[in-house]
Amino acid sequence: MDGIVTVLKSPGMTSSNVVFDVRKIYGEKHAGHLGTLDPAAAGVLPVCLGRATKLFDILVDKDKEYVFECAFGTQTDTQDAYGAVIAKNDKCVDKHALLQILPEFVGGQLQTASIYSALKVDGKKMYDLARAGETIEPRVREICVHELELVEQTAENRFVLRAVCSRGTYVRSLCESLAGRLGTIGYVSVLLRTRSGSFTSERAWTIAELDAAKEAGTLSGTLISCEEAMAFLPELRLPADRTVPTKNGLETHLRGHADGLVRAYGAEEFLGIGEIKHGRFRLNIHLY
Repeated sequence: MDGIVTVLKSPGMTSSNVVFDVRKIYGEKHAGHLGTLDPAAAGVLPVCLGRATKLFDILVDKDKEYVFECAFGTQTDTQDAYGAVIAKNDKCVDKHALLQILPEFVGGQLQTASIYSALKVDGKKMYDLARAGETIEPRVREICVHELELVEQTAENRFVLRAVCSRGTYVRSLCESLAGRLGTIGYVSVLLRTRSGSFTSERAWTIAELDAAKEAGTLSGTLISCEEAMAFLPELRLPADRTVPTKNGLETHLRGHADGLVRAYGAEEFLGIGEIKHGRFRLNIHLY
């Protein structure tokens, strides 16, 4: 099968666990997820199957949306609810004080990733190295938070926030930075990814639901086609006599088209993803 399935990952599962289960359910050996979701987190994890794996480099570099709860006044060694408590204080965070500082964390910024993140060091995930007791040099990277808002206060020192951010943003580090700015400590008690690029929780399936769909013979209805997944790209309709040459890797000269990636069609057939550059078009990813 070719396409993308949006999996609703449950806490405790690794992203690799999800891909393993999806391969087994669909009977497709070519599969890969679009961005690791930490084991403690839940939510949207798109998995590409078959030819859709060719789209990885385009789809993985998209914004993410998270809903998460910050618990202030307590610190854990993993910055989430799975870690051991290492510090506490009596400071009470005021809702209005939190609202006042949120705009400071919107925009481009440098972020130090948690040592319990899924970033890799010498091919090994940082959270595996950290749990093994190895010393890890903190990694600093550029990120961008596009939106950051308070959703609600759930209890004293507990606040639910929503963030839209660039690939590579670590919400646990963001929570820690917010706590530091408020003169306290904190950790992420709940983390849910609600969107990854155009893939949303509204069209997500649990592993149990996918198993049930397989039993019912409706598994094909769980997939988003390659064509639909790339709908954010402009459409290019090639002349009928250019379909075969395009499939054979030849360029087509065009006029009046802006440079960039496009969804390419020959007659009524979706061919795949190509690029227009200086008036010349070539099909780069064959999906027919």
